[in-house]
Amino acid sequence: MFINDCLVSFAAITCIKLLFVPLYKSTDFEVHRNWMAITHQKHIQEWYFEETSQWTLDYPPLFAWFEYLLSFLAKYFDPKMLQVTNLNYESKQTVFFMRLSVILSDIVYCYGVNRIYNLIKEKKGKGHDPWVSAEATLAMLLLWNPGLLLVDHIHFQYNGFLTGFLFISIADMFEKKYVKAAFWFSVLINLKHIYLYLAPAYFLFLLKNFCFKTNVKSPGGNTFLLSNFVKLAGVGILTVLFSFGPFIYMGELGQVLSRLFPIKRGLTHSYWAPNVWALYNFLDRALSYLALGLGFSSEDLKSCSTRGLVQECEHVILPSISTKVTLILALMSLMPMCWLILKRPGNFKVFLDSIILCAFGSFLFGYHVHEKAILLIILPLTISAVIYKEEAQLYMYLSIIGHFSLFPLLHLEGETPLKILLLLLHIVYMLSSLRKLHGLKTSIVNTAEKCHLFGLIALQAFYSFGAKLLGLEKRLPFLPIMLISTYCAIGVLYAWTKFCYISLKNSNTQFIKTKAK
Repeated sequence: MFINDCLVSFAAITCIKLLFVPLYKSTDFEVHRNWMAITHQKHIQEWYFEETSQWTLDYPPLFAWFEYLLSFLAKYFDPKMLQVTNLNYESKQTVFFMRLSVILSDIVYCYGVNRIYNLIKEKKGKGHDPWVSAEATLAMLLLWNPGLLLVDHIHFQYNGFLTGFLFISIADMFEKKYVKAAFWFSVLINLKHIYLYLAPAYFLFLLKNFCFKTNVKSPGGNTFLLSNFVKLAGVGILTVLFSFGPFIYMGELGQVLSRLFPIKRGLTHSYWAPNVWALYNFLDRALSYLALGLGFSSEDLKSCSTRGLVQECEHVILPSISTKVTLILALMSLMPMCWLILKRPGNFKVFLDSIILCAFGSFLFGYHVHEKAILLIILPLTISAVIYKEEAQLYMYLSIIGHFSLFPLLHLEGETPLKILLLLLHIVYMLSSLRKLHGLKTSIVNTAEKCHLFGLIALQAFYSFGAKLLGLEKRLPFLPIMLISTYCAIGVLYAWTKFCYISLKNSNTQFIKTKAK
C-alpha cells in the first residue's frame, strides 16, 4: 500500500522540481558540469590533476565515475558542455540536462525512503486518519523536505541521491543484514567522503553486534567472531579498491587524497555553517570591536573570516583554531554515542541515535563544515520523529532552525518568496501531522524554543530589508549572513544537548519488532 503512496508523492514532487529548472543556480552547477567534462574529455590519469577551472575534482573516485556515466547522456543534449575549456557554459540544453540528472537520480532517494518506510509496520494507533499515519508522515516529510529542494534543485547538488544510499544502508542495519549495510555505507563513503562523519557509529555498532557474540556459559563474557569481522573488512577493502584502485595503480593516491582533504580552506566556509565556530567567530569580531572602542588598539581590527572568502584565517582576539583542535573536540563529542553502543542494548534505536549523534558532533565541531551538512542531522532525525514523541518535538524545532539557516544560499531577491513558502508549507504539515500522530495536546515547543523561533522572523526582515534601509548593505555586506549563522548556531547547539539527553534516557526503548533475515 505504501509503495503506491510513495510513488504518488514522488511523482508530485518531481513535477514541482521541473518548475525549478529555470531558477537560480549556484557555482555548484558549474562545478558538476566541469567535473562531467573532465571525466569525459580527459584520460583518467588527468582527472585529479586537471585545473583549467578553479572548480577542480575533489570528490572520491566513485562519484567521478558517476559523472563519467552522466557524460554519455549529456552529449545527446549539448556536446559543448563536455568541453573542459567551456567555462561557465550554460546553454538551455545544458541547464535542462543538469537539472534532469538531479531529478532522475532522486529515484535512489525514493527507493531509500521506501525501504525505511516498509520497516514501520503499524500506524500510531487505531482510528487515525491514514493521512497522518506514520507511513504517510514519513513519506511527506522526507520526499518533500524543503532543504533538499533548496539545496539540490535550486542551489544545485546531488544530496538526495547520496541520502538514498544512506537510507538503504540504515534499512539493512534494521533488518540485521549487516554485511549488506556495510557494503552500501562503503559505497556511500566512496561517493562523498563527508559521510565518514557517520563511520564511528557504523564501526562500533557492527563491532559489538556482529563481531562479538555473548557467551551464555560465561555471563558477561563475549566471543570474538573473526569470520564476521573478515566479512566486514572484506566488503570495505574491496569497495575502496574498486574506487581508488586505478589511482593506486597509477601512483596517484597522494594527489587524490590532497584533493579530497584540502587543509588550506580555513576553519569556516565563506558562509558560516551554524555551529560552534560561527559563535567563536562572532565572539572574536565582537571583542575586536570592543577593544577598538575602548582604545586598546588604534587599528581597525579586521578578520578575513568576515570577508566571504575561502581561506585560512587568523582570529584577532581569540586564539586561532587548528585542525587538531577541531578533531579533538569532534572526537570528544562522540562520547554519548560511544556510551550508547557500548553500554546500552544493541537495538535499532541505539544505532539510529548514534548516526544522529555523529552527524551532530561533526557538524558542530568539524573543520570547514559546509552549511548544507545540517541535512545530515535533519534527515535521519525525521525517521525518529515519526516514531517517538520527544524526538518529534525536538525535530520540529531543529527542522525550522536548520532549514532557515540554508536561506542565504539562495541570495537573489526573486527566490525569497519561494524559499519562505517552502519552509512555511513544511512547518504547517509537520506541526499538524506530528501533533495528531503523537497525540500532542500541549504546546509543541517550550516557551524558550518558541521565542527563539519567532526571532527568525526579525532576522529574515533584517536580511531582506533592514540592512538596506540602515545603509549597511555596502559597508557591512556580510553582517546579515553572520547574524543568521550565529543565531541558528545557538539553536543547533541547544538541540544537540537536548538530543544527547533524550537518546541516553530512552536508549532501552525498542524501535519496532524486528526479524533477523
